[in-house]
Amino acid sequence: MPSRETIERLATLEGLEVHWEDVHKRAQRVAPETLIALLAALGLPCSTRDEAEQSLALAQAEHDSPKLPPLITAECDHAIALPRNIAQSGSHYRIELESGARIDGRFTTPHDALALLTPITEPGYHMLTLNGRQVRLAVAPPRCYTIADACRHAGMPDPEHVRAWGIGVQLYGLRRIGDGGIGDYSALAAFAIDSARRGAHALAVSPTHAMFSADPHKFSPYSPSSRLFLNVAHIDPAAVFGKGAAQAALQAAHARDAWATLEAQPLIDWPAALMLRLKVLRALFERFCTHERAANGPLAVDFETFRAQGGRALEDHARFESLHAVQRARHGGEHWREWPPEYADPRGVDVDTFAREHRHEVDFHLFLQWLATKGLAHAQRAARDAGMAMGLVADLAVGCDGGGSHAWSYRDDMLQKVSVGAPPDTFNPAGQAWGLTTFSPRAMRAQGFTAFIDMLRAAFAHAGGLRIDHVLGLQRLWLVPEGASAALGAYLRYPFTDLLRLVALESWRHRAIVIGEDLGTVPAGFRGRLARHGLLGMRVLWFERDDGGRFKPPEQWPDDALATTTTHDLPTASGWWHGTDIDWRQRIGQTVPHADSSTIVTLAQEERAVDRALLWQAFQRAGIAASDVGAPPISEPPIDEALVFVSSTPAPFVVHPLEDLLGLVEQPNLPGTIDEHPNWRRRLDKPIDALFEDPVLADRLLAATRARVPATSTPATQPPRPS
Repeated sequence: MPSRETIERLATLEGLEVHWEDVHKRAQRVAPETLIALLAALGLPCSTRDEAEQSLALAQAEHDSPKLPPLITAECDHAIALPRNIAQSGSHYRIELESGARIDGRFTTPHDALALLTPITEPGYHMLTLNGRQVRLAVAPPRCYTIADACRHAGMPDPEHVRAWGIGVQLYGLRRIGDGGIGDYSALAAFAIDSARRGAHALAVSPTHAMFSADPHKFSPYSPSSRLFLNVAHIDPAAVFGKGAAQAALQAAHARDAWATLEAQPLIDWPAALMLRLKVLRALFERFCTHERAANGPLAVDFETFRAQGGRALEDHARFESLHAVQRARHGGEHWREWPPEYADPRGVDVDTFAREHRHEVDFHLFLQWLATKGLAHAQRAARDAGMAMGLVADLAVGCDGGGSHAWSYRDDMLQKVSVGAPPDTFNPAGQAWGLTTFSPRAMRAQGFTAFIDMLRAAFAHAGGLRIDHVLGLQRLWLVPEGASAALGAYLRYPFTDLLRLVALESWRHRAIVIGEDLGTVPAGFRGRLARHGLLGMRVLWFERDDGGRFKPPEQWPDDALATTTTHDLPTASGWWHGTDIDWRQRIGQTVPHADSSTIVTLAQEERAVDRALLWQAFQRAGIAASDVGAPPISEPPIDEALVFVSSTPAPFVVHPLEDLLGLVEQPNLPGTIDEHPNWRRRLDKPIDALFEDPVLADRLLAATRARVPATSTPATQPPRPS
C-alpha cells in the first residue's frame, strides 16, 4: 500500500479535502481507504505503491501542462488570462466571435508571466486560435438573467421594482379529468394558465427528468435516470393526436377501466399507472407508425426533425431504455454494469447491432421523448402566453442514478462507484448517501465542460427559470465510496468559478432566472458569490431566526434570495403547526435515538409549542396578527398569516407551495424514508378547475398578492448584452 503522505498529496492535488471540519467544528481527517476509493473514481488508481506514483505523476503533469485546455471561461470586459509560458511575446492570436466578428491581437508577455487576451465585450462561445490550436472561450455576463430582466422582457411597467411571486407545485400530484392517475403536462399547462390569471409570475415545478421506463418502482423525481431528457410518465396521450386517437389507444390497450380506477385513487400507484400509460402510448405509437409515418404526414416530419436535432445523446437514451428493458427481463440486470460487457459501452459495435435489430423499440422511446418534449414546451408557452413573466421554473436534481441512462451514455464524464451525499450533522448523525452520481471535475476540465453545458441547456430548454438543487455542489460535494458508510466520505472541490460563469452564460442565452437551493451547512462566502453572479438563494420560514431563536421580522430577510414558507422536504405550514412531522418520525422510528422514545417525542412537542408561540409573536410584531390576540390552537394553523408574512419580505421572488395555499397537512416527501411514508405519491383531492373555484384559495392568493406591492428600491445595474 502506498504511503499516506503520497495518497494525501495526490488527493489534495485533485481537489479532495483531506482535512475538514464537522458540524461541531471539530477537525476531521479522511481515512486513506476513502481517498483511494475516490481517487479511483476520478480515474487515478492508487491501491499499490506503483499505481500511486504513476497517478501522482500523471496528475502533476496535467496540472503543470503548458497546453491550453479545451475550454476557458471568462467574464465580459475582463482580460482573459492564459496559462504561463503559453505564448511568446510578439506572437499573434485570433478570436472569432459568435457574431462573426474577429479580434486579432499580439501578446506582449514577459517570460514566465501570464499571457492576457484583450477583454471581450460580447457574451458567448467564441473561438481562440493560437499556435495552430483552437480553444473555446466561454465569455459570460457578470451575472445571470434576473427577475427584473424577465419583467422588462415581458413588457411589464417598472420592471426593476416588481416583487414577483409564484406557486410551487408537484407535477405528479396535479389532477385533471382523464389523467389516468398521474399529473401530466396538460394539467401543468392548465394550472399555469389559471395561476397566471391570478397574477402569478411563475410556476415552480418538481423535476421532470427522465426516469426508468422498465422499472416503475423508481419514481423519486430527484433520483433520475437522466437529467438530459424528460419523464414520459407525464405524457397526456391526447395532447398531440387528439381525444379520439387517445380513446382508440385506450380501447386497443384494453385499458379503459384500469385507467379510470387509477385516476380515482388518492395516492399514485406508480408501477400500475406507469405500466398502463406505457401500454396506451405503445398503442398510440403503432397507430402513428401505421398512418402518419407511412404517409410521411406533418407529424411524422416533426418527429424526424426532433430525432435529428436530438442527435447522439437522444439516440443513446432511447437505446438505453430498450437495453434496460431487455436486460431486466432476461438477466435481472438493474445496473448497466451488470449487463454483458459488450453492452456496457454505448459506442460499442454490439450496441449498434442491438439498435438495428430493435429499431422499432428504440423508435418507441424516441417517440415518447418527442411527446414529452411537446407537452412540456406547450406548458411553458401556455404560461407565458397567459401573462407570466417567467413561466415555468424547472428543478435540476443534484445528481442522477449511477445505473441510469445519463451515467451510461456519459460514462467518461461521470463518477463511478460513488454516491453523492452529506456528512454527519445534528439531523442525520450517520451522514447521508443519496445513491446518486454526478460529473467528475477532472473529466469536466479535460472534456471542455461539454457534459455540464449539455445538462444546463436541457434544463433551461422549456423554462423561464431554473432551481439548482443543492447548489453547494457547484463548489464541493460530499462523496461516499460505494458500499461505505455515509460518514466515511470526503469533500471533492469543483471548479466553482467556471461553473458559475457557464450558468450565467446559459441563463442569458435562455432568458431564464436561476435559483440556488443553498440550505444546510453553507461554506463561508458562498452566498456572497451566488449573489454577485445573480443567483437567488433560498430562505425558508422555519429557518429564518436570529441568534436567540426568534423568527426574523420580514424586513430582516435578505433581498437576494427567494422566500418561501416551506419546501417539499419540510412540513407544510399546517403540518408544522400540528406537529405532524413529529408524529411521522415517531411512527417510523426516526425519533428514537435510545430506548426512551416517549421522552424524545415529548421534548420535540414541547419545543414545537415554544416555536408556535414565537412564530405567532413574529406575526404580531409584523402587524399581520392582532397584538391583543393569543396564538390560535393547534387545530387552527395560521396559514394565511404565514403566507402574508413571507410575502412581506423584501425577497425579489416569493414561492407559495400549493400545499400551503390549500392548507394541506401532509408534506410531499419525508427525507430518510422509502416505503414508510408515501413519498412522491400524494395527489390533490380536486381537479384543477375546481381548485381555483375554492374561495379559500382565491382569498389566500389575493392576500399574498397584495403583500407583494412594489417597494422603493435602488434600480438594478445596467444588464449585460445577451448574445
